[in-house]
Amino acid sequence: MLVLDVDGILTDCKVTLDSSGEWKRSYSIRDGVGIKALIENNYKVAIITGANAIDVRARVKMLGIHFLYEGSIDKMPAFIDLQQKSGFTPDEMAYMGDDYFDIPLLNEVKFSATVPDAMDEVISSVQYITKRPAGNGAVREVCDYILKYGYYANQT
Repeated sequence: MLVLDVDGILTDCKVTLDSSGEWKRSYSIRDGVGIKALIENNYKVAIITGANAIDVRARVKMLGIHFLYEGSIDKMPAFIDLQQKSGFTPDEMAYMGDDYFDIPLLNEVKFSATVPDAMDEVISSVQYITKRPAGNGAVREVCDYILKYGYYANQT
């Protein structure tokens, strides 16, 4: 299972307020292709995010992501619930996050990844730092890595 944060991972950390008062994010088509490839290869995908937004829910629905936890600033309760509902253990999960809130999950999973502009403490906590930036193919890079090596990814 791949578990993802949204802002700073699936997006470039920028949000725009539209004329109707809704926050909007931009998502990478490449990342979506990578997520769909994981799903087509029988991996499960989950989102745990501090956001609570229509655009996040729409992206999750469009991609067929299996689990969504919104409004989770403290992500550990959602992570524990995800384990119970999915039947997966942390040793069967990869997590991708970029901020302080993500560190507890990054330290729990079998494979942890982040983006090049993540917070310094996050960079020192992960096993893999993508070459591509957040919101522009970083998730696809991790999806391709998982498809190539499985969840027993290189621990270096």
